[in-house]
Amino acid sequence: MRYRTAVVEGLNVFYREAGDPSAPTLVLLHGFPTSSIAYQELITELADEFHLIAPDYPGYGHSDAPAADQWEYTFDHLADIVDGLLESLGVDRYALHVHDYGAPVGFRLALRHPERVTGIVSQNGNAYDEGLTPFWEPIRAYWAEPSKENGDALRSMLTRDATHWQYTHGVPDASLVNPDKEAFDQALLDRPGNQEIQLALFLDYGTNPGHYPAWQEYLRTHQPPVLAIWGRNDQIFGPDGARAYARDVKDARIHLLDAGHFPFTTRLRQSAALIRDFLRSLSD
Repeated sequence: MRYRTAVVEGLNVFYREAGDPSAPTLVLLHGFPTSSIAYQELITELADEFHLIAPDYPGYGHSDAPAADQWEYTFDHLADIVDGLLESLGVDRYALHVHDYGAPVGFRLALRHPERVTGIVSQNGNAYDEGLTPFWEPIRAYWAEPSKENGDALRSMLTRDATHWQYTHGVPDASLVNPDKEAFDQALLDRPGNQEIQLALFLDYGTNPGHYPAWQEYLRTHQPPVLAIWGRNDQIFGPDGARAYARDVKDARIHLLDAGHFPFTTRLRQSAALIRDFLRSLSD
């Protein structure tokens, strides 16, 4: 494992890299409330055979976190940063692993560069209305009326209890959850000004459902191989979001695991084995 930083648009962008750069590349795009640290164990599992790159978005992990009133925190802009990082590294052929926020970032990259994407691994990375659960109702209220009152109502999602819930809900054995991950994520959420960054992205997430038809058309037209490995007990992105990929991608591989929102952490070995088999199939 290498822990590196590159300058993109004047920001220091941190990323984890492992494996032989001449091997097939998998770009791992993290979700909320975490960073590339969520992928640490999965990267270790796969690095013997594949080249892996996992960046931290601005505002997350070890990347720079300019104030929300000084930098445009949108999913378009996050995609710009990841795109710029991959360009700077000369990585122009890769599979994508998308989780949570990683899906809107990854699908933006796929639409920009369909010729570069060899396949998509989605672990609770949503691209369908069917995947949106009642969890989103207070966030939808903020999309409809971005008032201070509606924004402040979402601050409870940025607390230690909420972060703990994200990791543990739907997990049959909570001892499988590494509390160090929760503690690291929460420490970064608690940085001065970070709540405003998260509220900006909660608001901008409202742009993503409007992009679903374009993402689905990309899937139908380009038919990238898709592997969807979801925690079937996820109360944020429900399992119907996984099943929906089969509607647009012929031979999409769908696996629902006994897990919650982070199946690649509590079902690490199972996830890694499925991903390894999938990535091998891309070069067959």
